[in-house]
Amino acid sequence: MRIELKLAVLAATVTLAACGKKEETAAPAAAPAADQLVVKIGHVGATSGPVAHLGKDNENGARLAIEELNAAGIKIGDKTAKFELLAEDDAADPKQGAAAAQKLVDAKVNGVVGHLTSGTTLPASQIYNAAGIPQITPSSTNPKITRQGYASTFRLVADDTQQGGALGRYAVETLNAKTVAVIDDRTAYGQGLADEFEKAAAAAGAQVLAHEFTNDKATDFKAILTTIKAKKPDVIFFGGMDSAGGPMLRQMKQLGIPAKLVGGDGLCTGEMIKLSAEALGDDRVYCVEAGGVDGAEVSGNEKFRADFKAKYQADVQAYSPYAYDGVKLLAQAMQTAGSAEPAQYLPALKAIQYQGASGKVEFDEKGDRKNAALTLYTFRNGARAQLAVIR
Repeated sequence: MRIELKLAVLAATVTLAACGKKEETAAPAAAPAADQLVVKIGHVGATSGPVAHLGKDNENGARLAIEELNAAGIKIGDKTAKFELLAEDDAADPKQGAAAAQKLVDAKVNGVVGHLTSGTTLPASQIYNAAGIPQITPSSTNPKITRQGYASTFRLVADDTQQGGALGRYAVETLNAKTVAVIDDRTAYGQGLADEFEKAAAAAGAQVLAHEFTNDKATDFKAILTTIKAKKPDVIFFGGMDSAGGPMLRQMKQLGIPAKLVGGDGLCTGEMIKLSAEALGDDRVYCVEAGGVDGAEVSGNEKFRADFKAKYQADVQAYSPYAYDGVKLLAQAMQTAGSAEPAQYLPALKAIQYQGASGKVEFDEKGDRKNAALTLYTFRNGARAQLAVIR
């Protein structure tokens, strides 16, 4: 009896195991990976170093776009796209920028949004172009970037020719400057912007009293400013970023220099307010942002800023709306082409018409944004005050 009982138990166990296996096999299967398309978007910005606040601002804008695209479950061709952001830090250093670009190429990214600065975008653009990977810079303004003849390079903001020209004319025609002094940080951004300002101011009738030089890591400008003070300019133009512009303005106040400080979009940031402290004053600093919205475009920009603040508990610094739009532009071009392969969607990107956080986007034959806007600002009561949007 015991042997028979053991045999019966064994038979029952085998039967139950077989049934369990059969039920497991019959369970609904997960969606096959073949129905999903992984799309890798590279982002490069200076997330370390003096302008890390701007690099992180851009990266967060790109991340917000990635999250929204994945939540929407968009299709490219007949596959649901899963977007991934591959973020790299170039520390605003050209060599590190080139290394980051090569790393993204080796990772076979489908497109790139970046870099933050002109000095890193210029060498990186050569690498992306050689690999045939579309690159959209949200913030680099040196004119050379889109004049290299690269079919894969695009820019979302007005360039230094537009910025410097507008500021030079504004200094003379609106601020009534008869004399100006110029300082630049010798970067591709700062030097290019300063040269354009100097040409425009001189053409408008101002006398250029001096052109001095520093570097993008400097924080002590007293020797340069002392030389300039003796010349008594009405306006000092600085071609560089807020990390140097803030300390420069404080030292202008310490030395008793009454001139107004004028600069490009590198000074039009929230960080400039912090770094300038009590030296900021009212109507002392004038700057231009390489972008801007007006009319019907304002609501889209405000929505982005509200979503950004809700997500990151921080205000937009400067360029994150453009980084956000850069990701969305790549995605829309891929959808139009039905492919995430760079060679397949590049023609759709060239011909794109898109309405985003930074307004309407179309590209010209060089890859520059058509009808790019500029926004003039000053600072009052410790905040930016918009003066005008010009195109």
